[in-house]
Amino acid sequence: MAGKKELKLNQILEGDSVEMMRTIPNNSIDVIFADPPYNLQLAGNLLRPNNTKVDAVDEEWDQFESFAQYDKFTRSWLNEARRVLKETGTLWVIGSYHNIFRVGTSLQDMGFWILNDIIWRKINPMPNFRGKRFTNAHETLIWCSKSQDAKAKFNYDAMKSLNEDLQMRSDWLLPICAGPERLKDKKTGRKAHPTQKPEALLHRVILSSSDPNDVILDPFFGSGTTGAVAKKLCRNFVGIERDINYINVAKKRLQEVVVPDDVDLLKTPSKKNEPRIPFGWLVERGLLEPGTVLSDTRNRHTAKVRADGSIISSQHRGSIHRVGALVQDAPACNGWTFWHLNVEGKKMPIDILRQKLRAEIH
Repeated sequence: MAGKKELKLNQILEGDSVEMMRTIPNNSIDVIFADPPYNLQLAGNLLRPNNTKVDAVDEEWDQFESFAQYDKFTRSWLNEARRVLKETGTLWVIGSYHNIFRVGTSLQDMGFWILNDIIWRKINPMPNFRGKRFTNAHETLIWCSKSQDAKAKFNYDAMKSLNEDLQMRSDWLLPICAGPERLKDKKTGRKAHPTQKPEALLHRVILSSSDPNDVILDPFFGSGTTGAVAKKLCRNFVGIERDINYINVAKKRLQEVVVPDDVDLLKTPSKKNEPRIPFGWLVERGLLEPGTVLSDTRNRHTAKVRADGSIISSQHRGSIHRVGALVQDAPACNGWTFWHLNVEGKKMPIDILRQKLRAEIH
């Protein structure tokens, strides 16, 4: 195997995942998404009630002689993953109950720091035809950094925006890959790849943990879902795949991806980086008049705006945050979202006025 070389972006490397990863420079990858062989322990053919055979995963690449052999394989590719990841980079691994717990043990033994385990709950899982177990309706993703002290990138505001301004939870309800998105062989009508992941899943993974122009590595590229979504989100990708048939499918798929013209549409500005707007500026600019009555959404608490940018309730006076906390007997309060203004009979959070001033500054 050739020595280290300059990293070429937006390409598929043909060959064994571990061997190909050894050609990638140290600390050059921002995010790794790995969908390794699951080492499914299937006993015989899986049949439907009508006795037809289920198109299950029975390819050679998913076969291992023992758990020990699988663990050795896992540690080999994780060792390379650790080397090529930047110090701020993160690693995603997806699996089922067949393999994900073994992978998790290896991750922790090797010093990776688990940030979250994500449950991908499938809207339309395959039924349990034999009726002897619960339907396998989810897969698990482990998201981790290189160490406990590493500063992992997380686009919190993008995830919150994607979830209608609510914090994104660690259980994701998404459909499996089906319909027009499912790639099939035109001659046989069979699936082009047995474990093709939905683009919605990769959209969330990539958007949450990377920025435009970052480099995403997928060491088990398969049909190229990671590359397709990376390209749509203006990220660079490197895929590794040993099966030439899957490579051909992925290349054709990538050629058809349309890249957005406006990269700014792919960015979610962090609220932490937005200019600070003191509440008093709203009074100075005439967006709120002294004496304006503010209330919470249920009209349980009210306060009046003062000319100096403070507010006063029946018992407390101070900032919008301090008074908001005191009237609720709470340790803290975000006054921008707690206090509301009556506009033509409708409640409007005062944060809307703050955003108006921020827009003027930008």
